[in-house]
Amino acid sequence: MYVTAEHLRDQVIRPTLKYLGKWTPASESFLLNAAVDAPDLGLFSARNDGLGLFHITASQHRDLWDRYLAFNPDMASRVRGLASQRAFLSDPDGELQTNLSYCTAIAWLLYQRAGLAKETGGVDNSEVAMA
Repeated sequence: MYVTAEHLRDQVIRPTLKYLGKWTPASESFLLNAAVDAPDLGLFSARNDGLGLFHITASQHRDLWDRYLAFNPDMASRVRGLASQRAFLSDPDGELQTNLSYCTAIAWLLYQRAGLAKETGGVDNSEVAMA
C-alpha cells in the first residue's frame, strides 16, 4: 500500500485533530512534518526504537496515560474512543502500530505536553522531536 503525504494529512491527521478538538492549519502541518520530514520520526526514519508512524516508545505511551491522560479524563475518553475495543485491552502498545488515528492522537498529545506542538503560526523544524 502506498500512502502519500496528502493522504496522510487528509485521511488521518486532519480528522484525528478535528476529533480531538485540536485542529488548526498549523497543528496539521506540524504533525505532517513530524511524520514525513523529521529525521528521527516518521515514514523515513532510521530510528529503530518506538512503535508506529511516530516511533513512540512503550514507555512514552504509558507515561502519557499515567501522568497526563489520567488527569484529563475528557481527553482520555476521546483518545480511548480511537482505540480498538478488545485489542487495546490486551496490547495497548500494539495500537501504535496498527491504528494510525490512535498513534496520531498520542503523538499530538506527547508534543503538546512537551510544549512543542504548534497550534498556531508556522512550523519550526528545529524543534520537531519527541518528548
